[in-house]
Amino acid sequence: MRRPPLPKLPSRLPVDGYILALVGTVALAALLPARGPAATVSEGAATGAVALLFFLYGARLSTREAMDGLRHWRLHLAVLACTFAVFPVLGLAARALVPQILPPTLYTGLLFLCLVPSTVQSSITFTSLARGNVAAAICAGSFSSLVGIVVTPLLAGLVLHGNSGGFSAGSLVSIVCQLLLPFLAGQLLRRWVGNLLTRHRKALGYVDRGSILLVVYTAFSAGVVQGIWHQVSALRLLCLLGVEAALLAVMLSVTWYGSKKLGFHRADRIAITFAGSKKSLAAGLPMASVLFGAQAGLAALPLMVFHQMQLMVCAVLAKRFAASAAPEPTVVVAGAAAGSVVAGDVAGDAEAVVSGARG
Repeated sequence: MRRPPLPKLPSRLPVDGYILALVGTVALAALLPARGPAATVSEGAATGAVALLFFLYGARLSTREAMDGLRHWRLHLAVLACTFAVFPVLGLAARALVPQILPPTLYTGLLFLCLVPSTVQSSITFTSLARGNVAAAICAGSFSSLVGIVVTPLLAGLVLHGNSGGFSAGSLVSIVCQLLLPFLAGQLLRRWVGNLLTRHRKALGYVDRGSILLVVYTAFSAGVVQGIWHQVSALRLLCLLGVEAALLAVMLSVTWYGSKKLGFHRADRIAITFAGSKKSLAAGLPMASVLFGAQAGLAALPLMVFHQMQLMVCAVLAKRFAASAAPEPTVVVAGAAAGSVVAGDVAGDAEAVVSGARG
C-alpha cells in the first residue's frame, strides 16, 4: 500500500519573510538578552550599524533624479502633507484612547509611527503592479525619505515631549551624529561610491537588513533587561492591532479620495495612495533606537505591526487596481520577443510584492 504523499509547504508565505526574521530576533532578545559587557558591545555595534545604514541611504539616493521630479510638485506636496501632517494629526487625536484602550507606552510608539517618513521600494513596487505613475512614486518616496531625516526628529521633539522616551538635547546630538552626518557623507561621496553600491546592490540589501536586525535585538534586549514588557498585555496588543487597522483604512481613504478631489488622474492617485499611506520600517527603527534608547523596542512595536499590515493590505489593493485598470494598447514589436519582455516585467513586479517589499 502506497503511503500518502506528505503535504507540501506553500511556496509563498502570506507573511513577509523579513517580518519573520524580525519576530525571531525579538524572541531571541526575550530568551537571551544582551547583559553587562555583551550589552555594551551590542549597543556600540548597533550605533555603528545605524550610522552605516544612513550613509548607505545617502550614497544611494540620487539627488539629481529627485530634483528632476520637482516639476510634479503638486503630487509630492500631497504625499508630504499626508506623511508629515495628516498622519501626525491622527496620531495626536489618538491621545483620546489613552489609557482606556492604549497604555501610554504603546501610544508613544503609535505617535512615533505617525512621524516616520514613507517607504521607497514598496511604494514603487505596489504602484508598478497597480499600473500607476511609477516615476512619481520613485520621486515621492525619495523626497519623503530625504525630508524625514530632518523633519521626523523635529516633529518628535514637538509632539513626543512629555511622553516616555521623550526628546532631549542629547537625542538631538545623537540624531545629528548618527543620522544626519552619515547621510550627508553618503551624498558627498556618492560620486565615487555610487556605481560600486549599484553593482553590489543585492549584497548591500543583506547589510541593510542585518543592520536593522542588530538594532532590533539591541533595543529589545534593553527592554527585557529593564522589564518594560511586563507593561503590555495581550489584550492591549489586540487593541493596538485594531487601532492601526483603523489608521491604515483612514489614510488609504484620505489619499485615494482626497487625490481625486484635488484633480489628479488615476495613475497619480495610485502613486499618492501607496506613497502617502505607508511608513518606512527601515528608516523608523534606527530613528527609534536613537530617540528612545532602552525603550526603543516597545516604541518600535507599533511600527513593526503597521509595516506588516500595510504590506498585506496594499498587495491586495494593488492587484485590484490593476484588475480594474483600462486595458493597455497592444503594440506589436518583434512579436513573441516583445511579449516575453512584457511578461518578464509583470512577473518581476509580482515577485517583488510576494517576496516582501521592504522599505
